[in-house]
Amino acid sequence: MKIVEVTPQNAEKETFFCIKDTKRHGFKDKHQWFEKRFNEGLKIKILKNEADKMIGFIEYVPAISAWRPIDAENYMFIHCTYIYSKKDRNKGFASILIEDAEKEAKANGMDGICVMISNGSWLADKTLFEKNGFTKIDTKDRFELLSKTWGKNSETPKFYNWTSQQKKYQGWHILYADQCPWNEKSVEAILNIAMDYGIDLKVSKINTVEKAKNAPSGFGVFNLLRDGRLLEDHYISGTRFRNILKKELK
Repeated sequence: MKIVEVTPQNAEKETFFCIKDTKRHGFKDKHQWFEKRFNEGLKIKILKNEADKMIGFIEYVPAISAWRPIDAENYMFIHCTYIYSKKDRNKGFASILIEDAEKEAKANGMDGICVMISNGSWLADKTLFEKNGFTKIDTKDRFELLSKTWGKNSETPKFYNWTSQQKKYQGWHILYADQCPWNEKSVEAILNIAMDYGIDLKVSKINTVEKAKNAPSGFGVFNLLRDGRLLEDHYISGTRFRNILKKELK
């Protein structure tokens, strides 16, 4: 096994793992976002086997620059990690990637490492991190914040109150960021359907870490709202949006 670090220079060769087609619009958007974030310490690493086949990946960043509504001074934060094939899971490969992030955090003098997990759609589940020494430290809505701490005097990471941000968005709104390369496709599908229904849907790009930390949902980088209510906090299909409209427009 070997870990390959993705950089702005080799991204088209190595890909971002979660999106491999370099011609897709989402890949290009992610690449531009990654170029800006790379100098802030964001890392994307891909685990490969002896045949150079991609097994899994991890994306992590100093928590002060995390694109999630978390407050975690002097921690590393894992945005996402994933082992693609079911036959490769439960073999310790994900732990190799988590250990890499932990080593990076210790090398940078950080107090610990943290991650968000969810009881809804999410890439990695809670048990993976518990096996690697993480414990739950905060809970809000469907999300839990887990951490592994070695700093003696460190402050405990916590969630920001994203619910308090929701009332700002009256009418129909989507706020999204290019941190997840699948957001763009979802937003395009939703926007086209909204036009078909005559809905005035305001679309806003989250383009700074400050906006992401003050987003109106736990995921932060995708938010669908109507009249101060959060309808979805993760990218969705056009079919899913049509089903939402059936309920909302009764």
